[in-house]
Amino acid sequence: MTYFGKTNLFLAPLLVLLLLAACDRHDAHQETAGHADHAESKKYDGDENHAKKADAGHDDEEGEGHAEDEHAEESLVRLSAEQIREFGIEIASAGPGAIDQYAELPGEIVLNADRLAHVVPRVSGIVREVNRNLGDQVRAGELLAVLESRELADAKAEFLAARERLTLAQATFEREEGLWQKKVSSEQDYLDARQNLAEARITLNSAEQKLHALGLSDASLKDLPRHPDVTYTRYEIRAPFAGTLIEKHITLGENVKEDAGVFTIADLSTVWVDINVYQKDLASIRKGQTLVLETGHGIPDVPGVINWIGPMMSEATRTAKARVILPNPDGLLRPGLFVTARVAVASETVAIRVPKTAVQTIEGQTVIFIQDEDGFEPQPVRTGRESADQVEITEGLAVGQTYVSQGAFTLKAQLSKGAFGDGHNH
Repeated sequence: MTYFGKTNLFLAPLLVLLLLAACDRHDAHQETAGHADHAESKKYDGDENHAKKADAGHDDEEGEGHAEDEHAEESLVRLSAEQIREFGIEIASAGPGAIDQYAELPGEIVLNADRLAHVVPRVSGIVREVNRNLGDQVRAGELLAVLESRELADAKAEFLAARERLTLAQATFEREEGLWQKKVSSEQDYLDARQNLAEARITLNSAEQKLHALGLSDASLKDLPRHPDVTYTRYEIRAPFAGTLIEKHITLGENVKEDAGVFTIADLSTVWVDINVYQKDLASIRKGQTLVLETGHGIPDVPGVINWIGPMMSEATRTAKARVILPNPDGLLRPGLFVTARVAVASETVAIRVPKTAVQTIEGQTVIFIQDEDGFEPQPVRTGRESADQVEITEGLAVGQTYVSQGAFTLKAQLSKGAFGDGHNH
């Protein structure tokens, strides 16, 4: 083998190695370039996503701001000056005031015992007429029932006989007096005639008073001689005053006694409220104090004044009795109803006091409507102590701030209409 042949055999493996190394470098370069391209691609995607997220965040912020504006718009009630007058809306400035402190005491509405009558017939007899029923309204002097009474007939007959005897005794006395003056009859005859006249007068007066006790008037007694005999047994039961028939114990054909309570009439235009005063409250309860009576069941609260306080404590309940007299023109205060008496026993001044009519509840929040240049808007507040018609505001309202004192419920209704798309608040 020549020199060149040996050389070629030596160089061939070397060339193969160089070629393999070159291929490896080329592959490494491509791999590096691929990684770079991949990183650049990821960077681009990340930047794009970041930009999209930023745009989305910007849109969310704009949406939230727009929603807040819409919510504020929904919470606003706009009314014209004419509507404000029509709805009776009044504006006041927040400021201090007195809040009364109350003692709550149980009580009961009872009949006014001074305007209560148990009607009895005064004579025994048989019931011939019953003209009124339970619950009827009666007038003073109105005929309620009629009895047929032998006792009354005897009393009337006695009166008429006594009247006739008096007339006869008067005539006899006048005759004997004339004869005695003329010296025709004796003085004894004259004295006997005068005594008989005096006795006749006493007998007539007794018979007259007996009929008065049975309820007959002077006019009835004067007309009695002209009445037919059949009416002598007629006894009329009449109402002593105007009121309501609350009890009835009489039926046709019944034989009633003179002391039987056949009717009970009550004048319900006024009622009493008997209040139980506990021992711990006695020192702060006195005559002339004002109070508010709460009955509930749809009956409005009623103001009153303590008219009387009992001097004794009940051994059973260990309470004293206080009484209030109330007018009852509509009949809403029915005897038997239980009440709670809120008696003002102290008063304390607070920084901000508003009428209860100003405080409303919207979506579970206690609010007061505030007026600004845009309209009326509910503002959340926190309440404190309260009296019958006033309430303390502890948070949410500043001294001097204007608020709606009357007509807040109307604004609440208008706000509700707007919430359902009625459009009154826009």
